[in-house]
Amino acid sequence: MGMQTTPPPEPIRLAVMGCGQRGKNYAAYALSEPTKCKVVAIAEPRPKTRKLVADSYRVDQSLVFESWTDFLEASAETIKTIGTRLADAVLITVQDHMHTELVEAFAAQGYHILCEKPMATNIEHCLRMESAVKKAGIIFGMGHVLRYSPYTKAVTEVVRSGKLGALVNAVHVEPVGHYHFAHSYVRGSWSREADSSFSLMTKSCHDIDILCHWLSPSTPSQVSSFGGLQHFRKSEKPTGAGEAARCFDCAVEKDCPYSAKRIYLDKVTAGSLGWPSSTIVDGIPDIENITEALRYGPYGRCVYEHDNDVVNIQYSSGATASFTMVAFTSLICDRQTRLHFTHGEIVGDMKTFTVNNFRTGQSTVHKPKDEGGGHGGGDLGLISTFVEAIREGNQELLGTDVTDVLKSHLTVFAAEQSRRQGTVVNCEEFERLARLQFESARSEEDGH
Repeated sequence: MGMQTTPPPEPIRLAVMGCGQRGKNYAAYALSEPTKCKVVAIAEPRPKTRKLVADSYRVDQSLVFESWTDFLEASAETIKTIGTRLADAVLITVQDHMHTELVEAFAAQGYHILCEKPMATNIEHCLRMESAVKKAGIIFGMGHVLRYSPYTKAVTEVVRSGKLGALVNAVHVEPVGHYHFAHSYVRGSWSREADSSFSLMTKSCHDIDILCHWLSPSTPSQVSSFGGLQHFRKSEKPTGAGEAARCFDCAVEKDCPYSAKRIYLDKVTAGSLGWPSSTIVDGIPDIENITEALRYGPYGRCVYEHDNDVVNIQYSSGATASFTMVAFTSLICDRQTRLHFTHGEIVGDMKTFTVNNFRTGQSTVHKPKDEGGGHGGGDLGLISTFVEAIREGNQELLGTDVTDVLKSHLTVFAAEQSRRQGTVVNCEEFERLARLQFESARSEEDGH
């Protein structure tokens, strides 16, 4: 009598809402690990991008949608008629201000959710998201990819081991990169706070999250923040540029470090079709569509003609952390970190880190493997962990939950209040008042 074998579990079925750079990065896991998960549905308004992604993942045409609301309606119909959802989980990778609406809608239908950072663009929406996820009892992942890279996991292991004593201070720098900042936060989707959120939230909420992760179970007690728009304003525009509002019309474009022709067109001309050029057109970038995008779209505008609107944290243990986000550097998001313990230190740059143990006098260099896929393997680490958490029905595999995610976001909102008001903000009091206002508004709504 032969041995009985258990059939392998079916792949986790994913629906991707928004097929931009982040959506494609997470979805790519389904191509490399088809036995683990499968992209079965997509929603994307751009026709060429929609077709490219649908073809890449062989998505059935009946499950290719122009908008997330179309997918939601189709899903509601199948739940009502045959009692099943169209997928197991939804990847929410749309614009930041839309996150809450999608999370609430899909949580209510019982989908597990992976949501790109940040949670939302205001405190009320973050609290609404927490409420929806807890009520639905679903697996919830947050796009805090820094937690999930082999590099960060290795650093975290040393932090948690206690070999270096207590962590008393962290110094963390995010060098965004001069042209990356211009691409995303001056010309791009996050250029105006009214349309997205303040830059500390949109770019660095996962940096604050990783600091909170390393310093837990201690929690932020006080935060102060300083910062402002230093360079990308009309007063800093080179005199030779005159009234030119676009790089194509500018006499000094060749000498400008923020030349759109250099950042996008020259790269495509040289055969580089990836980021950032791939993000500004529908479909595969070529000389023709990139030129059109730069002549008529926001990415060809002068960075000095845009209407754009240093965090210190003390923790309950007495530990302190400082975080700096800076645009003016050649490094592109290669974060620099120093963690100071009572008996040692860790100094790292997202590729390698050195552990200095004061007790033994030993200095050890660690070079964790970069598994690719963005953020030193963090994107891959997050989506693979999310899929595994669904398979096992275990939120703890993600190492965080929606309330934990909310707390690190509230620290970022508190930092922004500090920056605007020029005060030190008490984090516990800030959260207490936020929850109080939220509950009060909910009670009024229910009363009506």
